[in-house]
Amino acid sequence: QVQLVESGGGLVPAGGSLGLSCAASGRTFSTYAMAWFRQVPGKEREFVAAISRSGTSTEYEDSVKGRFTISRDNAKNTVYLQMNSLKSEDTADYYCASARVSNLSYTPRTSGAMDYWGKGTLVTVSS
Repeated sequence: QVQLVESGGGLVPAGGSLGLSCAASGRTFSTYAMAWFRQVPGKEREFVAAISRSGTSTEYEDSVKGRFTISRDNAKNTVYLQMNSLKSEDTADYYCASARVSNLSYTPRTSGAMDYWGKGTLVTVSS
């Protein structure tokens, strides 16, 4: 079992930047593709970004392309989400998730593809 703990959320003005981290337990981090999702109360959880096991492939939801960057450090069992040029519509709870996969280049985009989830960290962008 993998435990995921997000950190780095907070209040930031529109146009600002924020970096999220997600620390994973265990020794098998490199066998998991990782992703970030977000959710606003009353709405479905939506995909934000994903990164492959090796870190060589990434994928983004259209509204965050060019503003958000996902990365990972397998030696530190950590995945990151750097968020720049934040907008009020980016306000949400952000969740880290992992998917155990064999394909080194696979980047999961759907909630159903994920095996484990963190508890989330709140990002609030003030306009």
